Amino acid sequence: MLNSLLDWLRVVFVDQLDFWVILGLVAQALFMMRFVVQWVASERVGRSIVPVAFWFFSIGGSVLLLVYSIVRQDPVYIAGQSLGLIIYFRNLWLIYKEKRERRAFKEIKLG
Repeated sequence: MLNSLLDWLRVVFVDQLDFWVILGLVAQALFMMRFVVQWVASERVGRSIVPVAFWFFSIGGSVLLLVYSIVRQDPVYIAGQSLGLIIYFRNLWLIYKEKRERRAFKEIKLG
């Protein structure tokens, strides 16, 4: 039983290790970091927030996972990461737009 588990672990984590698996692991690490960033930022202010860095880590992880899934020809991940990218860029655009509008409002108010 233990030998079977060790054999399986070797096949999955050692024998299959190549550039694409490493890329996939880096992509997963980027995705994990977005939750770390969100958690730390929320703890600092004592409420749940989503900082801009969350969306940049989401885009980085999603792009790499999309490349990985295209090379691996995985339709589930291709569809999921493609849609995710649209959502992440849209959120960044909404944040940018809100900041731009706030600046314009301050200029009008002060001007």
